[in-house]
Amino acid sequence: MAIELKTPLLPESVADATIVVWHKKAGEHVMQDENLVDLETDKVVLEVPAPISGVLDEIVEDVGAVVTSGQLLGKLVEGDTPTQQIKAPTAEELESAAPAETTEAPSTSTSGAAAAASPSVRQAMYEKGIDQNKVSASGEKGRITHDDVDRASMTSAGIPALPITQGMREERRVPMTRLRARIAERLLESQQQSAILTTFNEVDMSAVMALRSKYKEQFQKTHGVKLGFMSFFARAAAEALKQYPEVNASIEGDDIIYHGYYDIGVAVSSKRGLVVPILRDVDGLSMADIEKQIADYGERAQRSALTMDELTGGTFTLSNGGVFGSLLSTPIINPPQSGILGMHKIEKRAVVVDDEVVVRPMMYLALSYDHRIIDGAQAVGFLVAIKNAIEEPARILLDM
Repeated sequence: MAIELKTPLLPESVADATIVVWHKKAGEHVMQDENLVDLETDKVVLEVPAPISGVLDEIVEDVGAVVTSGQLLGKLVEGDTPTQQIKAPTAEELESAAPAETTEAPSTSTSGAAAAASPSVRQAMYEKGIDQNKVSASGEKGRITHDDVDRASMTSAGIPALPITQGMREERRVPMTRLRARIAERLLESQQQSAILTTFNEVDMSAVMALRSKYKEQFQKTHGVKLGFMSFFARAAAEALKQYPEVNASIEGDDIIYHGYYDIGVAVSSKRGLVVPILRDVDGLSMADIEKQIADYGERAQRSALTMDELTGGTFTLSNGGVFGSLLSTPIINPPQSGILGMHKIEKRAVVVDDEVVVRPMMYLALSYDHRIIDGAQAVGFLVAIKNAIEEPARILLDM
C-alpha cells in the first residue's frame, strides 16, 4: 500500500515553501523518521521525515517546486520494492545503448557524480537545492567550485550562465534564497511604513567586564555555558521596557497594542542570512538561562535547525554588530516591533570621570524607534535606563 508524503501544515504567516533538496531518489530504501526532503520557507528550513520504513516509490514534486500545506510531495510503499517495477531492457535496447567507439579526448569537465566538493561548496549546493550529479566541475583535479554551483543554479532557474573566462572581469547572477528575499522585503517594509528615528548614547563597560572576569570560570563550571554580555543587555532591556512600555508596544491599524510580556529577539547570523530567534519572558529568566538559549540558537542557526515558533513573535530586538567589529550603526526596526537596540564593539577611549581624563572600555549604543508611537523623551529615557543598568549591574539584580 502506498503512503502519501505531504507538505506539513504551514503557519498562517507562511503561504508556501520551496523544495530545496530530496535526500533520496525514487526506488531507494528509507527508514522510518529519516529525513526525505527539505522545504525552505521565508523563515526556516523544514524537514519532512518518512512516516514508515520502505521504499520511496515516486517523487511527485521535484527540487525547485513551490508547494503549499498538505500538497502531495511523493509516495512511499512498505517493503523493499517500489510498485513501479523497472522493466528489464531488451537485447535490442542494450545494443543501442552500448557506447560507440571514439578516439576523442575526454572532457576536462568532470561530472558531479564523480567530482569532489568542499564542505562549504556542499552547503552552497544544499542551500540552492542543486543536485551534485548535475553540476559540471571545473576546479583543479575535477573539484566542484562555488562558481560551478552558481552556474548550475542559474541554469536551473532558466538564466543563461556566463561562460568561464580566463583573465577577464567576471560577473555572476545568483537568484536570492527565499530567506534573503524575505529579509529584503521586511527591511524595505520597515523603512516605508515606520517613522524611524535613531538616538545614541555610550556606556562604560568597566563594571560588567570586571564582574564577568571575576565570575566567568565559576559561572561556566556551575551552568555549563560561558557568561557573555548579551545576558546583561537582555535583562537590562527587559527592565527598561517595564519603565517605558511604549518601546515594548506595536501599532496595528489605528490601535496601539501594549504587550504585558517581554519577548526579546536576538539577531543571529547564519549561513542563510540574518535570523532573529526569540527569548520568551526575559524578565523571568536567569542570566544562565539567557546564555544557554542564545548559545543554543546560535548553534542551531548554523544548521538551519531553528523552528518556526522560535522565530515568530517578539516585542523588542537586540542586535550586536560589535561581534563583527562595528563601531556605530543605525539598526532597522523588525516590524511590527517599535524598537531595536544596536550594540557595538568595545573600545578603550579617553573619558572624563570626576573631572579627570581616564581610559575606559566604552560601547556606543543605538536605539532605533518608531516615532509614531515613541516620543523622543521616551526613547532617550529608555536608552539611559539601559546605560544605568549596565554601568551598575546591581540594578539588574535589585530590579531598580
